[in-house]
Amino acid sequence: MTALPTRATLAGSADRAPDTGGHGDSDTGTIAGPLRLAVGRLSRRMRQESNDGFSLTQLGVLASLHREGPRTLGALAATEQVAPPTITKAVSVLTDRGLLEKVQDPDDKRVCRVVLSAKGRREVARINSRRDAWLATRLDALDPDDRARLARILPLLQTLADDEMAARTEPVTP
Repeated sequence: MTALPTRATLAGSADRAPDTGGHGDSDTGTIAGPLRLAVGRLSRRMRQESNDGFSLTQLGVLASLHREGPRTLGALAATEQVAPPTITKAVSVLTDRGLLEKVQDPDDKRVCRVVLSAKGRREVARINSRRDAWLATRLDALDPDDRARLARILPLLQTLADDEMAARTEPVTP
């Protein structure tokens, strides 16, 4: 059985050359890991502040529909990177709670799209408000210079996020 690394072992690994993930630029490798961890932790923390009994998939469905408008179950499954039965269950639960509605596509009656109901739009607004309030409190604890630095890099972070969303929703060709 292999022992898990200790904090001391992990700390010692910082003395080695950074793993650049095959990108050659040591800055890229040095930034990528800590950025991934920080963004992931921040994202999890905000979800914890507002989940109110929603699964991660359900929160993702609500966010996707809020951001992108009516979607098919297949498109939602692709966006959330889950299997179709997982999306079907999440949509069913959210529909039962009155947060979603299913509508026929006006151009193709065979296609069913999922949309946020009025109650769903209010719920998304409430979730976003709670997340924003939690994050604003955290930002208030920073000194003004740190807040200004964060404000300056927001466009870069948005570009990274937008590029990822585009990559996830582009069709995969065999």
